[in-house]
Amino acid sequence: MGENIVKSFLGLVGIIIFLIIIFPIIILFTWDEDNNEGMIDKIKIDNKKNDIVDSLDVSVDIYDTKTKNIINMDLEEYIKGVVAGEMPAKFEKEALKAQSVAARTYAISKIIAYNNGYRPEEHPEAPLCNTIHDQVWYSQEKLLELHGKEWMDKLFPKIEQAVDDTKGEIISYDGQIISEPLFHSSSGGMTEASEEVFASAEPYLRPVESPYETDSPSVKDNFKVSIDDFVKKLKDKYSNINITKENIEKRIELLERTSTGRVDKLKIGTITMTGRELRELFGFNSTNFTITINKEKSEVTIETLGNGHGVGMSQWGANGMAEKGSSYKEILKHYYTDVEISPINNSMMK
Repeated sequence: MGENIVKSFLGLVGIIIFLIIIFPIIILFTWDEDNNEGMIDKIKIDNKKNDIVDSLDVSVDIYDTKTKNIINMDLEEYIKGVVAGEMPAKFEKEALKAQSVAARTYAISKIIAYNNGYRPEEHPEAPLCNTIHDQVWYSQEKLLELHGKEWMDKLFPKIEQAVDDTKGEIISYDGQIISEPLFHSSSGGMTEASEEVFASAEPYLRPVESPYETDSPSVKDNFKVSIDDFVKKLKDKYSNINITKENIEKRIELLERTSTGRVDKLKIGTITMTGRELRELFGFNSTNFTITINKEKSEVTIETLGNGHGVGMSQWGANGMAEKGSSYKEILKHYYTDVEISPINNSMMK
């Protein structure tokens, strides 16, 4: 009788063990193929989280062009100084966040290139400098000097929050971090293709409409210079240009505009040059321009539309989109074609 009770008890224990331990294992290994693939995908996603660079919890070397010193600092703190130097702090938070992601993407792409052996001619000691050659960066001490304590107390925290909210996020195309997340002040209504301004045709730098730039103080501008100074500067640059104060009006010929209306090529005297070359020589706002000669006032007027090279993200356009309710990801995906916004992972750092 006692033996039967023991057997019954052991049988009950066996059933409990089967139900709690063995049966779930059987279910796991006999799951149908579709569900099993789902589990594998989930495991891959979870593992990928471990592959994310801790946004990047790394330092970066910055070459100070004024002191000629190398400044080593936390990458995210560097991005805060870039956003403060490149975009007005009064802009909408979503625009500041878009700028943060673009600035971080640019910085990391340069760090990757530097780690792979590329040395910038202007500053071979470091992957980045603190000027427009790369990105304008200001220390907090410099920002205090430029803007004062009230700005630092009220507006710099807004920039810090925008950077913190996007910590580690970058722009990628086809699974790889983009190398040229270019931006400019305002496009004049349409951004430009990269090959029209720079050497390469990047698939993510395609022309797009930029309709919300009307608040920009420099979206339209008149650059004026005396005819004498205009002729002199051209002759200093091109000694055989063959122009004079008397014939200049008849010696300027527009040859070609880009698909977005910017001056691609023009001829002045005997010299054919690009719109970009003329813009760089005189320092007016953009290559979307017209030239008017006023002999009575002895003056040359160059009317421009937009401000900057026009490639990539329009900062005033980004702010306009943010005012209309767009998120920073929507802004970035508008100005950079077919890209993704995501935390960077180790596979992108190669």
